[in-house]
Amino acid sequence: MEDVAHEEAREAILITQAQVSQDDQHKARVRRYLTLMAFRVPALVLAGIVYGMTGSGLLALAVIALSIPIPWVAVLIANDRPPREKGEIPRYKWSGDANPPAVEATHFRQLKGHDG
Repeated sequence: MEDVAHEEAREAILITQAQVSQDDQHKARVRRYLTLMAFRVPALVLAGIVYGMTGSGLLALAVIALSIPIPWVAVLIANDRPPREKGEIPRYKWSGDANPPAVEATHFRQLKGHDG
């Protein structure tokens, strides 16, 4: 009889709606951010190489201009939540009463005017 209880305790339980842990989400966001930011320094180096090879300052500035929004885009992408699973339905969970009672004022102070 005890063997059956131990067997049940060792079974893995599948939680279908469990989300990825906060640590794993954070690591994934940091990885995405660093991957996107890793393109910025090579873009600046590439601008120097383009200027050295072509002598065109405008072409080098174009490469630099393309690298300017990279930090902004990296932050937006890194702070985005994990994508919804296929078939996941957005749910609004409200635990309050449908008709909440009105708040009663139990303590109030009457302000006196200048004439009284």
